[in-house]
Amino acid sequence: MRFMLIVLISVFALLGPVAAQDSAADPRASTGGAQTLEDILARQAGQAMDDSFRSDAIGDPARAASKTDQLGTLGGVSDPELWRALRYGKADITTQSRGPAAKTLIQDGGMWWLEFRQGPLLTYGSYLLGGTLLLLALFYLIRGRIRIDGEKTGRKIERFKAFERFGHWLLASSFLVLGLTGLISLFGRKVMIPTFGHDAFSTIAIGSKWVHNNISWAFIVALVIIFVVWVVHNLPDRTDLNWLAKGGGIFSKGHPPAKKFNAGQKLIFWSVIILGGSISLTGLSLLFPFDLQLFGPTFAKLNAIGAPGWFGMADLSATLSPQEEMQFAQLWHAIVSLVLIAIVFAHIYIGSVGMEGAFDAMGTGQVEEQWAREHHSLWVDEVTAQKPATTTKEA
Repeated sequence: MRFMLIVLISVFALLGPVAAQDSAADPRASTGGAQTLEDILARQAGQAMDDSFRSDAIGDPARAASKTDQLGTLGGVSDPELWRALRYGKADITTQSRGPAAKTLIQDGGMWWLEFRQGPLLTYGSYLLGGTLLLLALFYLIRGRIRIDGEKTGRKIERFKAFERFGHWLLASSFLVLGLTGLISLFGRKVMIPTFGHDAFSTIAIGSKWVHNNISWAFIVALVIIFVVWVVHNLPDRTDLNWLAKGGGIFSKGHPPAKKFNAGQKLIFWSVIILGGSISLTGLSLLFPFDLQLFGPTFAKLNAIGAPGWFGMADLSATLSPQEEMQFAQLWHAIVSLVLIAIVFAHIYIGSVGMEGAFDAMGTGQVEEQWAREHHSLWVDEVTAQKPATTTKEA
């Protein structure tokens, strides 16, 4: 009896460290492979975790029972394992529909997108637009309208030709319509439904979507026009440094010399071209869902040069589902559009109430010679030297 007791104690003493090692090697050994409390807490905290213990648990077809058995339709796969396979895209799906997303029956990766769209995007987007308008109002109260300093000559100089103004107004009008309809789509549920009700908002939203999708082509065409017409005049040069150093003369007497476009206008131009081009690309991706893969390849290139590491981040996921591509496209489309709307607010302000004589440049194409000399003196010298006869006396 004593001998048997010694043997049992020895066996347990030997098995104890082995069990501890197994537990250390497999943190889910105590739960039979199921998730632990630590897994649940990590997922709730949004921490990165190895989810393979769930994504790989989709049953064993080799253990499938006969179809004549009670569970023959599923065999060795239980209901949870079947749904898990669908969730992680590992199920063998047959569908008559043909398309990149046709076999994606469950896509739970969109919750972060929904939460971001309904939360931070709306909150900070409204702060950006509202803050921009507030700053412009304060600037107007402090600085007032920028007047023509010298005495008006009564002579006019052609600032922009008809085709240039056509491209500008096509771009401006289409962007205003796109901005308004886009804001309706983005903020409508929170702002318009409580005010007008679901039925009225439904009609407005459907109409806005149709207008937004079709007016977008005019914006793209206009973007190409102004790029081709004005890019040569918007290349940076040394005069821009002087203009920026003096703040464009906004808070001082006199304005720095500038060519046809000063540094501030060049910043506006390149903002419109770059941001507008990005908006157009993501817009095309949304107009033709799943056809343009923009973000997966972009993330792969960023990972290749180590860009995420510059900000202390892990590599970005370059393998995106079709729906995830659309989610990133929608968010980027909205974020860049909000930034461009804020920039255009400032552009509209300067071109209207903010500066005397500025609107004439795009209104009639003819500007007061004194205004031109104060804001674009180098350009006036070029024009008068080449075509002195183009200046006309105002009646």
